[in-house]
Amino acid sequence: MDIHEYQAKTILADFGVSVPPGALAYSPEQASYRARELGGDRWVVKAQVHAGGRGKAGGVHLCDSEHAIEDACDKMFGSKLVTHQTGAEGKGVYRVYVEAAVPIEQEFYLGFVMDRSTQRVMIVASAEGGMEIEEISADKPDSIVRSTVEPAVGLQDFQAREIAFALGIAPGLVSKMVRTLQGCYRAFSELDATMVEINPLVVTGDDRVIALDAKMTFDDNALFRHPQVAELRDKSQEDPRESRAADRGLSYVGLDGNIGCIVNGAGLAMATMDTIMLAGGEPANFLDIGGGATPERVAKAFRLVMSDKNVQAVLVNIFAGINRCDWVAEGVVQALQEVQVDVPVIVRLAGTNVEEGQKILAKSGLPIIRANTLMEAAERAVGAWQNDLSMGHQLRIAK
Repeated sequence: MDIHEYQAKTILADFGVSVPPGALAYSPEQASYRARELGGDRWVVKAQVHAGGRGKAGGVHLCDSEHAIEDACDKMFGSKLVTHQTGAEGKGVYRVYVEAAVPIEQEFYLGFVMDRSTQRVMIVASAEGGMEIEEISADKPDSIVRSTVEPAVGLQDFQAREIAFALGIAPGLVSKMVRTLQGCYRAFSELDATMVEINPLVVTGDDRVIALDAKMTFDDNALFRHPQVAELRDKSQEDPRESRAADRGLSYVGLDGNIGCIVNGAGLAMATMDTIMLAGGEPANFLDIGGGATPERVAKAFRLVMSDKNVQAVLVNIFAGINRCDWVAEGVVQALQEVQVDVPVIVRLAGTNVEEGQKILAKSGLPIIRANTLMEAAERAVGAWQNDLSMGHQLRIAK
């Protein structure tokens, strides 16, 4: 789960990280009022969306008057901010964050991520702040400092000092950098985050170390332990299909293809998508309905998959270990009776009570295409989609 910049800064400030004074606004007039509250003569107005690259896309404005703030907000509110991370559809801007501008002397990049190869928290830092980490890695790889944290002892002060020295921090500011690093690590570990990124982390003209921007991402599976974090979720910034799936206890990721997938088990779902690609098709989603493939759960999955207008065939691939194929077959039949599915449906069952499950599908009288192997199911799904596409083309010509 991602959160907004202003939310991440509030969390990090609670862990001792210095952030500029700022306030949230939901309209141009309120943004102007927030600037008066903050005081000063220069402010930064930032669109609050779950995406990087906001500055290049027109989502960050440096303003020197309240009139300039209102003009900037007029352009942003209600618009779609399109960055390299949002895709062509962009993200809607419904709130902005107004901050007092600070005098910048140096900029740094600072990130905390989970390194799965070492199963440790990896700290990634660079003296090239303000750039995306991908750009830094490509253009100036030698500037990147990496340090792995030993989970048994956590981030030690000497380790934080080594990072500060490697970044070329002035000796008088090392203690402030150590405090920033320690605060970020504590927020990462105590709140079950999967990423903490500050870009840029700046040294100001009056020798302060400040997080000028901040991003945090959290492990969805650990949110039950942190209700104060779960409350920060903004569904307006998420794929509506993924939000609906999460609310119904389903694991769903929307993709750009046209063959919908309903599978039990994440590994099997990945194998199903790969096999569809191998057969010449494109998966429309990753959907893991989990171990309890009840009729109600299968019906929810069908509704979710069919909410994607790009879906032109549905492949159901179930391996019944904990489940039973006859239960799953009953669920598929019930789902197709309850949910309007006007595209080909291909079902492959394997595992416990597979023969009984196949009989239920056969006796249902529904136009279900059955398959015995995953490759056969993928080929039939691609074939049914292509046949449907060809028939639609012929109908258009006939008209």
